[in-house]
Amino acid sequence: MARGRRETARRDGGASASPIHRRCAVYTRKSSDEGLEQSFHSLHAQRDACEAYIASQKHEGWVGLPQLYDDGGLSGGSMDRPALRRLLDDVKAGLVDIVVVYKVDRLTRSLADFAKLTELFDAHGTSFVSVTQQFNTSTSMGRLTLNVLLSFAQFEREVAGERIRDKIALSKRRGMWVGGLPPLGYDGIDRKLVVNVAEAETVRLIFQRYLDIGSIAALKEALDGAGIRSKRRCFSDGREVGDVPLSRGAIYQILRNHLYRGEIAHRGEVHRGNHEAIIDAETWAAVQAMLTAGSGRGRGSGANAQSAMAAVDASSGSPLGGVVFDDSGHRLSPVTAVRRGRRYRYYVSAPLVRGARDAEGLRIPAPDLEALVTSTLRAHLTDPAWAIDGVGAGLDGRQAQRLIAAAEAYSGSFDAASKRLRSAAQPVTRIVVGRQRFTIELDAAVLAALLAETATSVPGEPLQLAPRASTLTITVPMHTLRCGKQVRIVVGSVESDRRGPDQQLVALVSDAHRWFEDLRDGRRSRSPPSPLPRSAPSPTSAASSPSPSSPPTSSR
Repeated sequence: MARGRRETARRDGGASASPIHRRCAVYTRKSSDEGLEQSFHSLHAQRDACEAYIASQKHEGWVGLPQLYDDGGLSGGSMDRPALRRLLDDVKAGLVDIVVVYKVDRLTRSLADFAKLTELFDAHGTSFVSVTQQFNTSTSMGRLTLNVLLSFAQFEREVAGERIRDKIALSKRRGMWVGGLPPLGYDGIDRKLVVNVAEAETVRLIFQRYLDIGSIAALKEALDGAGIRSKRRCFSDGREVGDVPLSRGAIYQILRNHLYRGEIAHRGEVHRGNHEAIIDAETWAAVQAMLTAGSGRGRGSGANAQSAMAAVDASSGSPLGGVVFDDSGHRLSPVTAVRRGRRYRYYVSAPLVRGARDAEGLRIPAPDLEALVTSTLRAHLTDPAWAIDGVGAGLDGRQAQRLIAAAEAYSGSFDAASKRLRSAAQPVTRIVVGRQRFTIELDAAVLAALLAETATSVPGEPLQLAPRASTLTITVPMHTLRCGKQVRIVVGSVESDRRGPDQQLVALVSDAHRWFEDLRDGRRSRSPPSPLPRSAPSPTSAASSPSPSSPPTSSR
């Protein structure tokens, strides 16, 4: 009897015990911002449906989180969304157990992005639920169903994008302005560009002053002194932007903008526009010729000039452009200079490029930085421990050997010109050059795919690589050494390959001893000082002022 009562109490206690709470985060998204100003819009409808589904699973311990993860007016083709980033940060912090969406395509419309998201969810023990599409991802059929749904979502997004691009191309061929922010000199009225008389005079002044000065940097100083500012824009929500001094980049865009010539440019083609031109043909041609001549890429016009510029970019472009930054977060922009017929390339911090006064930044010769990046990548790719730890977790001995061979073969594709870094499928996502170290960040998934592709050239089973993290980071201690306006990168200790006497220093020390003897004995120098090398600057004349390099004469 007592035993039966204990068993009954145990069963009753187990039935009445409260289930474990499972924290649910609702994510909503809308591709366009149309209707978001209404009191009830699509994001609210999605959230209501998701919250109702969470309430129906209350017996399972589901509890909705109060945080709002809403992305309005953002496409599902990219993961660069503020609310999605906050959601992923909370998932990594262990604050979310289940991610609930109205449909799968609300989370993403890209198969590749969804694979990354599911990998992240699995790594942190987070589940994923779509309230209108019932499938079980724990089975092969459920995963197939999910992949089919995402394939159609991605197909729908790509088809819509193709239709929009075709419509824009056709409209521009007919000379129509397809919208956007009208440039300085024009106003957008009834989907057409109408000349703003006051701003048009400013545009003509900019073109004429450039012909007079011939330098964009000097032109910026002149425009700042004259109080010329950018176009002021007022939006429907009350925001006001613009009305600031024109940057060098903005001035260059104005001088290259075909709209001022009454034309529409699209994908390298120029079509006659339906709007009125502000700049006449002679002024436009003169400015374009001066810009082309000042770019250091040769003279020419039309297709010949464009093909020549493309050839220069392909042969001596800056492969790290767009991925290299300084430790302050400023982009290091590729800059070229031509002196005495020789072309020099640099990576320069954005504030210095914009001509900001008293700005701190870096100006690094491009070949030095590119050689350092390629040598660092080679060194790590040829390190078996780094390759296996980065992308080869869980491989057996044979697969590990294939990975090591693939990494070594792939490392040979990097050269001083870094052509591999210019390809679309390159693993380097960000390079940060600091005062004490520089860092290379690699996309682990891209690197794993490239190594697996390289391994296919060797007979054997395909490599199944599993990166340990989404980003691999390489940090190299270094310091910078300023040489004039440039900054040299020094890695490790600075030692000379040749160890021998410095003949110039030996000659100076010998002269110093001889002059000291002459001063002590009170006599003139018995022999002229040792000649300095030609590279040294010539000493100043002793008649103008006493110099440490020439001994004083005694007066007998």
